[in-house]
Amino acid sequence: MSWLTATLRSYPEIAIFLSLGIGYWVGGKSYRGFSLGAVTATLLAAIAIGQLGITISPNVKSVFFLMFLFAVGYGVGPQFVRGIAKDGVPQALFSVVQCVLCLAAPFAAAKLAGYSVGSAAGLFAGSQTISASMGLATDAINRIGLPPGETKALLDAMPTAYAVTYIFGTIGSAIILATLGPLLLRIDLVAACKEYEATLGGKEEVGGAGQAWHKYELRAYRIADGAPMVGKSVGQAEASAPGGARLFIERIRRGGTVQDAKLDDVLQAGDIVAVGGRREQLVDIVGPRGAEVDDPELLAVPAEGVDVYITSKAVDGKTLTELATLPAARGVFLRKIKRGATETQIPVLPSTKLYRGDTVTLVGRTQDTTAAAKALGVIDRPSSAADIAFVGFAITLGALIGAVVIKVGAVPITLSTAGGALIAGIVFGWLRAIHPTFGRIPEPTIWFMNSVGLNVFIAVVGITAGPGFVAGLQQLGVSLFLWGIFATTVPLILGMFIAKYVFKFHPALLLGICAGSRTTTAALGMICDAAKSQVPGLGYTVTYAVGNTLLTIWGMVIVMMLT
Repeated sequence: MSWLTATLRSYPEIAIFLSLGIGYWVGGKSYRGFSLGAVTATLLAAIAIGQLGITISPNVKSVFFLMFLFAVGYGVGPQFVRGIAKDGVPQALFSVVQCVLCLAAPFAAAKLAGYSVGSAAGLFAGSQTISASMGLATDAINRIGLPPGETKALLDAMPTAYAVTYIFGTIGSAIILATLGPLLLRIDLVAACKEYEATLGGKEEVGGAGQAWHKYELRAYRIADGAPMVGKSVGQAEASAPGGARLFIERIRRGGTVQDAKLDDVLQAGDIVAVGGRREQLVDIVGPRGAEVDDPELLAVPAEGVDVYITSKAVDGKTLTELATLPAARGVFLRKIKRGATETQIPVLPSTKLYRGDTVTLVGRTQDTTAAAKALGVIDRPSSAADIAFVGFAITLGALIGAVVIKVGAVPITLSTAGGALIAGIVFGWLRAIHPTFGRIPEPTIWFMNSVGLNVFIAVVGITAGPGFVAGLQQLGVSLFLWGIFATTVPLILGMFIAKYVFKFHPALLLGICAGSRTTTAALGMICDAAKSQVPGLGYTVTYAVGNTLLTIWGMVIVMMLT
């Protein structure tokens, strides 16, 4: 044991990786649906390892924290800008109100309990489950100008308060929004979601048939003598499908020759046509009218499912019904819509609107999906390469801007390098959404920058604060936990009533809006489970973008308010 202790003290980088290994392993375990999560588990592991008295340069956490904040901004940029500028304004405004409540409650708790600035910052971060705020709080505490010993005491108190309050911050938020919320607001969540789906043109389930690739099929039918489509062009035959069904003739076999179908091709008796569409429409509409045949050569159509990044101004804000009339929509089916940093899945319904920054999954023949992608935006093909030059220059630019200090009287005002990196991520993430010709960062790389960047920061914080953790927990433990419950619960309950009676949000969206404002993904999952619908996710993306930004910045603000 003495050898291990001496080694970790001599090579502190090993302690960081040990903290990460334990944190991700323990955080990935769950018991009856509850999991500590990687951040909390890494913090606890680092605090335990920190009892060995390991010294780590603070520059290490600064580097990884800048990387993390840039990735956060890059992910939320498109939705943040859209939420401020367009129809998400009411949701964005509510998110601001919710975030102010989330700042006020921990501030009041810290004042009433007489906590130090460090404990208050940790109480805020844990009760609101916004780990990233501790980075800005750390910067703010370092700039207060206290003696090194006092500064270290404040910084050591922060992770203690965070660890004590985070668990209820996570579990309690989910229970309050998903279980207590509908009771307090007298909302029948299931009925509200069904009603909202109906207003968007939905049927039985969110998205109906068409949420999965296997629900689309290509079948071969022989055109009989006297069939209604004999003598009609392909375009006329497709347009005559009853009930507005989207059925497309992809290929034609005539006289032993197979050819791709063109809109002006005239159909003849005896032709064998490959018809693509939803399975139930093929069975109910085409089946009774045509004789299905087995023709592997005719059905050997090159098809693909491809993600398309929406960038076109002509598409922005249009409903799926409107987009279905475009020439480029022929032969293409929409499988999935993802929106925002959390890739929230949006219901595929006739009145669902697409916005720039959305990612849609299209399925169909390769030539059809390529044509549709050209009209919508750009194909976001999988790639393992990230534009690291872009990342480096963008973080540098943001950090340089953040490093500028402007004095208002005797008060220095600055974004800090961390705040600058966050804003740079938002700006460049939004630019990437509109002009995706530069700055590609694959999703696995974004995940690495987000998760590992934050957890390395947390590991360094925990290892550094380890020696003072036990004493702090003994001094503040029970009362701090109770104040954490207060700081978590009060803003959410007030926010729900404000959302219903002041902003008058639809009951189906209200709880998702509250979850997004508090950036609690666990709560959104429980809300959707309770609703038996993905509709609450429609209120999550804009509010998450605003909330994630403001709650992170509040880490610096709460320090300024208490000093």
